[in-house]
Formats: sequence, structure tokens, C-alpha cells
Amino acid sequence: MPIAALILLLFSSTLFGYESDQYMNRTQNVRDSIHVMNDQVNNAIDQIIARKNQPRTDLAFARAVFNAVGGWYWADKIERWAAKSSDVDKYEQTRHKSIYRSMPFWATRVNFVFGVGRSFRVNDVMVGSDKFGHFFSQGFKYFKRDLRGESFQQIVDKGAFAERWIFGLFTTGVYSNADLVANYEGWLFYQSLFSDNIIAEKSAIVGKVDGRYVKHRSFTWADHINPYWDEALNPSYNVQALNKRLRKSIKTFCPEFERLPSRYTVPQDSELWARYYRIGLRDNRANQFEAICSR
Repeated sequence: MPIAALILLLFSSTLFGYESDQYMNRTQNVRDSIHVMNDQVNNAIDQIIARKNQPRTDLAFARAVFNAVGGWYWADKIERWAAKSSDVDKYEQTRHKSIYRSMPFWATRVNFVFGVGRSFRVNDVMVGSDKFGHFFSQGFKYFKRDLRGESFQQIVDKGAFAERWIFGLFTTGVYSNADLVANYEGWLFYQSLFSDNIIAEKSAIVGKVDGRYVKHRSFTWADHINPYWDEALNPSYNVQALNKRLRKSIKTFCPEFERLPSRYTVPQDSELWARYYRIGLRDNRANQFEAICSR
């Protein structure tokens, strides 16, 4: 890896990891944290609305939300908070005790050095902490490009480009389909702040009355999180050195898959694929538990 890239990684201070691991610990009983995670976002929106000097434009309001729960660093505020908060139940996992353990550096790259981030259960989905950063930070980038008049394809192509380089294959050896889903849902969230029916049959979250923003409804992660946020159910495309080792490791979970198949299968997989394939997903469903364990 080029020296410049290594320096960049060293200064990233990624205490929570670049990737996460939804393969291990799937049968653990972890409390769903949707309500406390909802509160974090709704409290941020409420505080922005309560300001004497509110943001004056939709872009400024969206930026205020981004500043409150997102951030300019490698781990957004909400993911750092969730990783530390006792109110958010976590799967039993340490940075280096993951499915990638014992794999060589050239296969796992950044994960070999920094390990993986924590995983939570939100909306009954096993979700890595990094997805919340993708939702708010990358989603905000998508939203700004939309306001600049870029086409749908231009916007999602830039997200896919990032997965091929700094956020994906180049650094981690992983092109994360789940990251792209979180990016896209973040874009929908920023749109839904101001526009009706971005979320089907729901009004915008905020609107203006007498020149000031008011809240019309509460935010909920249930509008955005689904099984395609789960890296194991929506498998990433990996470099060959990693993929062949990962497939062997996935096979070790087949006894658990056979015992509790509902924890290891994707409800409505074809519908979810049809919803998202246009945003740049690379089909690697051959790495789903069902595909590997049924062979």
C-alpha cells in the first residue's frame, strides 16, 4: 500500500474500525436500540428548531442536522456515542475478535491493523456502527449533489467510486453493498426532512410556518433500516484473497444456520435487491449463509 495511504490511515484515529462483522454472534439476545437511537436524532432536530436564530434554508437546516449527529471525521458523532453509550446494547465483540481474525494482512488490510467496529440491533437488524456514519455523512453529500442538479446516476456513481477507493476496496479489500444502502437511505432522510412522500405516505419531518421551521412528525430508523444494512445478509464484494478465506469461515456457521435459519436468511431478498441494485451494488449473494450452507 502506498506510504501516503498508510499515513492517512494512521491519522484517521479509527477506534471503532473501518468495517464491522455481522457474521459472528448472530444468535446472541441483544436488546433492540431503535428507541434510544430515534431519540438521538429527534433531540437534535428539536434543538435546531428551538434555536432563536434558526437556519434559514433547507440546505442550512440539513447541514445543522449533519453537524449535530454526523461529522467531518472518520467516525460520526452518533456512531461514537452509540459505541460508548450504555443505553445501546452491543453484541459481544472486540476489535480483533472477529471473522477476520487469523487472516493475513494482504487479505484484510486495514482490518488487520485497526480491527472492526461494534454492532448493534436496530429495527431488528444487526447493524455495524459505521453504517450510521454513512447514513448521515455520505447521505448529506448525496443530498448536496442533488441540490446542485446532479442526476441520480451521477450521485450514486460517486458513492460507488468511494467504495472502490478510500472507503472500500483500496483500503479494506471490501466493496460494501451495505454501505451503499446506508448512503442512499441517508440521502432519502435528508430529502424527507423537507418533502412529503419521500417515505411512502408520510409527510416531511419539518416545514415552515411564518418563516420558521416547525416539526410535523418524528424521525424513526424504521423508515430506513432493513436487512440490507447487515453485511452478512447483504454480502460485500471482496478482493479474492479475502473472499476465499471468508467463504471458508462462513461455512463454519452452517450448524447455527440449520438450527436457527431465521437469524441467517434475508426476508424478501429479491424485493430488496430490486430496490437497491441501481445504486451500485455488486452482486455477491453467493456469500449469503443460505447459498454456502445449502451446497
